[in-house]
Amino acid sequence: MATGRATIVSAGRPLADDASAQRWLRGAGERELADDLAVLGRALHAFRAVTADPYVHPVGRAELLVARIGYGEGEEVAEGRWSDARELAPGPVRARRSKVLEPQARLAAVLGGHEQLLACQELTLRARLDLTEGRSREAAMQLLTALDAALAELPADPLGGGLGGRLQELEAHREPVAAAARAALSGPLAVDARAAVATALGRLEAALSARALAAAGS
Repeated sequence: MATGRATIVSAGRPLADDASAQRWLRGAGERELADDLAVLGRALHAFRAVTADPYVHPVGRAELLVARIGYGEGEEVAEGRWSDARELAPGPVRARRSKVLEPQARLAAVLGGHEQLLACQELTLRARLDLTEGRSREAAMQLLTALDAALAELPADPLGGGLGGRLQELEAHREPVAAAARAALSGPLAVDARAAVATALGRLEAALSARALAAAGS
């Protein structure tokens, strides 16, 4: 599978013959692409850590100029060549709630000084990436920082006036997240701790989406 930046070679399920490979190729698509991007994400995360390079980052589906999925001999595919391959057409952009999330308008508002970026927004994105990539320990520790930042920033934020109930909800989630973050210092998280992190992260994202809705309506 070539992403336009790299070729990911999967040897986990060898194909018996050309007929089997053709059947696989006809049925392969976005699910296989997502699996391979996850492999690439783990490799880039490791590379970021061992090189201490903060500018290395994962690649998402939307960043791909061209995505092809195919099959071939190992060395052949590693060099970007195929026995057979096909290009995956980008899926339709999913419509998002309201005008809030129209990025151009919001970017203009931020760059023009009409909307302030909060530290908790960036920290929440980092926590979501960690959780999505299966790094639940890092997600727990990152989320605790994001929650604390949100609980400090949102009450004073001009766009946070209608978030009172959501802030109380976030406050209620802080102790379970803090417990998960403490547990993460010692090793992998238990199932209930991972669930607490996932739930709290979803509620924090919902609060930030509500703030964005307020920005769109102002």
